[in-house]
Amino acid sequence: MDTGWKIGGQTLKSRLFVGSARYPSPDLMAQAIRASMAEVVTVSLRRESAANKAGQRFWQLIRDIGINVLPNTAGCKSVEEAVTTAEMAREVFETNWIKLEVIGDDYTLQPDVFKLVEASAILNDKGFIVFPYTTEDLVVARELIATGCNILMPWGAPIGSGQGLNNISALKTLRARFPDINLLVDAGLGAPSHAAQAMELGFDGVLLNTAISEAGDPVSMARAFAHAVEAGYLAANAGIMPERDFAQPSTPEIGTPFWKTEINS
Repeated sequence: MDTGWKIGGQTLKSRLFVGSARYPSPDLMAQAIRASMAEVVTVSLRRESAANKAGQRFWQLIRDIGINVLPNTAGCKSVEEAVTTAEMAREVFETNWIKLEVIGDDYTLQPDVFKLVEASAILNDKGFIVFPYTTEDLVVARELIATGCNILMPWGAPIGSGQGLNNISALKTLRARFPDINLLVDAGLGAPSHAAQAMELGFDGVLLNTAISEAGDPVSMARAFAHAVEAGYLAANAGIMPERDFAQPSTPEIGTPFWKTEINS
């Protein structure tokens, strides 16, 4: 059983991070977050500004749940915009955590990795704990780590696509090359099996939103993802059997079958 893991200066039991957008209602969002057993929720400053009274009920719900807030810079397209948003988020949400997003393409919402590295360097220097939303590129990961990041959040697939893990080989490489870095698959997961697969690869956690918020029953789906993440983690640590090119019998070929021994005894 997972007794906890350390990330961003916190010790958590759940390895599932969830988003807070696109739910049919705030109350259903709160129910789903509780059902997920997540201890971290991402929040967009642009939608939940403290100066905007429309966001006050949302913020109160988050406080009532008693969950860690991971503000994000969703929608930012420049270094300056991302840094400014992060600084505002630190003041509003009273946390040094920031999920850094710098979008480079409107169609795929792929991160602009050049601006991401630049913004990461600035924010690390300012004392933020940066959770960069990045691609699965090995060299980009190395550059982000060089700026001071000890957490990386490579995408599984484009945000909201539900495609799962599009580049398993590259994700495996990240895990192998950076064993001491917290790695979370962020974006593109559409089914609990996708989350379990990410955990089976040895990732430390997953972050998702749309797969829960747009499900027919968000509460049940949140519960399903919680179990999938736990199952994948347990499987990875138990030692998953290797794939083989040929069949291997599961019963002995030599000697007396166990049931014959029991019948004759």
